[in-house]
Amino acid sequence: MPRAGLDADVVTRAAATVADEIGLSQLNMNVVAAHLGVKAPSLYKHVDGLAALVHSVAVLAATELSDAVRDATQGRAGSDALAAAAHAMRAFVRDHPGRYEATVGARATGPDDPLSIALLRGLDSFAAVLRGYRLDPADETHALRMLRSSLHGFAMLEMAGGFQMATDVDESFAWMVDFIDRGLTATTAPPAE
Repeated sequence: MPRAGLDADVVTRAAATVADEIGLSQLNMNVVAAHLGVKAPSLYKHVDGLAALVHSVAVLAATELSDAVRDATQGRAGSDALAAAAHAMRAFVRDHPGRYEATVGARATGPDDPLSIALLRGLDSFAAVLRGYRLDPADETHALRMLRSSLHGFAMLEMAGGFQMATDVDESFAWMVDFIDRGLTATTAPPAE
């Protein structure tokens, strides 16, 4: 009989918290069980194993990140929306490094997989930011990949302690966001006639 109060969502959230605290690579069923005050076999009533649990953490993280970006950019456009999205993503990675890591390279099992839906929502939030730049439709996917790669790379390097020069990291981040804004503005498609 499953322990009262324990379900797949509780187990997933506990795993996400543990991953944030000790790192995704250290996540295992025993650690999650200890966090919940149960024995590891109790978890298998709610999840199918570690791979399924990490997948669920990726769904949770992708949903939370897409919500954070959406909320930050609501009512904003252009450079304001870009800066808000960039800061939201950076803050999410800083606050939730383990759960964010679960999204990196996560693979959906099909179009109905909640991961597919959550990842698409995140991409849609960033695509909405880019629409404010009126890019040529042929460039939209490239711009989306560039934006995601830049923000991801900066956040991951920052989390790994990769910025050791004396220059303020916040200034570098603002400079990068401004640089991206200027680049996107320079590639704006001419108005249709």
